[in-house]
Amino acid sequence: MSDILEKIKELTELLLQGTDMFIVHLKMKPVNNIKLYIDADEGMSISKSASLNRKLYKLIEEAQMFQDGDFSLEVSSPGVDEPLVSQRQYKKNIGRTVLISLPEDKEVLGVLKEVKEDALLLETKQGKKKEIVMVEVPFSDIKKIVVQIIF
Repeated sequence: MSDILEKIKELTELLLQGTDMFIVHLKMKPVNNIKLYIDADEGMSISKSASLNRKLYKLIEEAQMFQDGDFSLEVSSPGVDEPLVSQRQYKKNIGRTVLISLPEDKEVLGVLKEVKEDALLLETKQGKKKEIVMVEVPFSDIKKIVVQIIF
């Protein structure tokens, strides 16, 4: 299965060359259901997702990776509640409120201000007076980071 996923990843990367889209996650269920999660620097539209799905589906069929063409392909963007997994996603979300899970069940909530080489810079509100404080969180300390939807 990992050989097939690697081939699909290579085909996807070829299709994404010259676009603002990038792979977030790729997985396959035992029933040959391929799930490809894509994001884009300028936002992921349904038309981008559908176009990529059609092109990739055709390439997988042509490569005859699955006996009798027995597979399904789902291309989508990660949901809003999905954790960010790459620096490219971090950069895309500068200015948004994020919740970072740290070791020992600690959390930091703040506005993502900057993505450095080895850390994130957050603007947080701390104390009773809600003073604005800049906090640097090293990537090595991040267990999970999720964008918060603020209404």
